Amino acid sequence: MSGDSVAKQERTCEKPGIPHDTATCEHISRMLARISDKWTILVVRTLGGGPLRFNALRREVGEISQKMLSSTLRDLEENGFVFRTVTPTVPPQVEYELTKLGRDFLTPVHRLASWVVANSKNIDTARAAYAAKKAAE
Repeated sequence: MSGDSVAKQERTCEKPGIPHDTATCEHISRMLARISDKWTILVVRTLGGGPLRFNALRREVGEISQKMLSSTLRDLEENGFVFRTVTPTVPPQVEYELTKLGRDFLTPVHRLASWVVANSKNIDTARAAYAAKKAAE
């Protein structure tokens, strides 16, 4: 990485007149890494329709493995986005639902989805131009 690009990265959190706060930037980066992966967004969006049991959630989300869904749900529960309820039946029934924090997170998730829909053609056009440029090299 060149010195210029390192300097630009170091300023990504700065606002005019506010000193650079490395701890805040690192915290934001960690939180974004936790909440912005593909499966987290899809699980939160799906649970936005209401509580679901594990297998129903897995069917709704789509091509997610059981292991990945379990891991994603654990992370969401750990970070306060999902509440897990176990009903003591035989076999036990487990249901997942969004907490208040998880429901609050739906707002930016829906905005992001709307942005993707609104910009899909532009993204596809840019990808096609990039592919053509690379093919010509």
